[in-house]
Amino acid sequence: MAEYLWYILASDILGSAVTTATYIRHKNIDLRRGWIMLACIIGMCTVGSFAAWRAGNVVLGGFTLILTFCIGIRFLVKPSTERADAGAKGAALDWNGGAVSLFFGLTIGFGTGFVGSGGGMMMLVVFTAFLGMELKSAVGTSTFIMTFTALIASVSHILIHPAILLERWPVLILCMTVATAASLASARFANRVYSRTVGLVTGVVLTLLGGALILLHYWDAIAAQPLALSTLKCLGEYLLFIIPAALVLLLLHFTTHIPKVVFRKLLHLPAFCSAAVIVWRADSWQAASLTLALFAAIVYPALCLCERWQGYGGLFVQKAPGEIKKSLLLLFLSDAALVALCWGAFNLPWVASAAILMWGSGDGAAALAGHRFGRRHVRLPLADPKKTWEGSAAMVLVSAAVGTAAMLVLTAMPWWQCLLFALAAAIPGAYTELISRNGDDTVTVPVVNTAVLLALCVIFL
Repeated sequence: MAEYLWYILASDILGSAVTTATYIRHKNIDLRRGWIMLACIIGMCTVGSFAAWRAGNVVLGGFTLILTFCIGIRFLVKPSTERADAGAKGAALDWNGGAVSLFFGLTIGFGTGFVGSGGGMMMLVVFTAFLGMELKSAVGTSTFIMTFTALIASVSHILIHPAILLERWPVLILCMTVATAASLASARFANRVYSRTVGLVTGVVLTLLGGALILLHYWDAIAAQPLALSTLKCLGEYLLFIIPAALVLLLLHFTTHIPKVVFRKLLHLPAFCSAAVIVWRADSWQAASLTLALFAAIVYPALCLCERWQGYGGLFVQKAPGEIKKSLLLLFLSDAALVALCWGAFNLPWVASAAILMWGSGDGAAALAGHRFGRRHVRLPLADPKKTWEGSAAMVLVSAAVGTAAMLVLTAMPWWQCLLFALAAAIPGAYTELISRNGDDTVTVPVVNTAVLLALCVIFL
């Protein structure tokens, strides 16, 4: 792993140089606020490289990888870096900025020389978070400094391990060629778009890169844990289901004139099928529940990021701001809990799958039937007066049909018993949907369906 990181470090020399040239042409380098960092980092990088040479090895652990991932998340959460109290481009450093530059310049410089990587990302954080540089200037200034630090660190580590250059020079040439071409293309792109766009792209790239490198770095430890390996396998197979489904829905949205209420319910299809797919592919209830929770942890910040896109409101029809991300978070976390209960406690994984499928299909049918045919409003205790009998009837029928089909496939029960079980759960499920407000039916209906099915299993099976 360390060898390949050294190749990346050596590739930074030419890549940083061409990137710096592009940023210089666009006047996006700010050495008036970066000169102290420049001097300290170059000086201490030399000291750190000498220390690494004397030590005979380097310490390329997981710190740099975790740092990459964390910085990526930081830019996803806050892509804009300008501060109101920061000086203008080219303004001289004040005493506070000078002290910050001196401290971080010395520490980052030594760490870059000794460890061999991470300096560019840490400089980016200091320039944006502490010195308030505009992102393009921060990137340009840090890559300018990295041109020198990469050269110093690469030479020192090649001296420590000559095989990097003598035995595997084709790999080094390939890395440098690809890195230089990519650096030039990305630098030209970054200097032609808004700083906010640069921040978002930076966040996405660093988050994905950091996550992939962490996975590769710790793969042996992960592979030694059967549960971790099983969860990753299940997540990968689930992504093979959810990504094509999302692409098909996007294609329908942009190529057809589907009514918004219909498209909203079409979005429910892959969501409420998720638990069934994951339970089907998982090796254990722990892997299934962890996969659902892990996906919730991935999709929630992704939707927070997508909310910044102007077309988000047209794509996801929301009843209230933030409703979609909240509903998906509640859905996957509650599904994880239901799978753990049904499979882990009762050894009945099909109950969770059937209960969630009944909710999703019935909820969609209720909304569509109520919107198209609803005339008679429900006047039951606690019921939402906007709901209609037509919608509730559609929910009972569709939930019962889907529940019956699911149980016929997942269990050995005769058809009539599957139908009775499904009807017994569909009716209280429909009433629960009537009294649930603010999208709470995402949790309440599957829970009621599950409770009824579990009770019937305990009594009759």
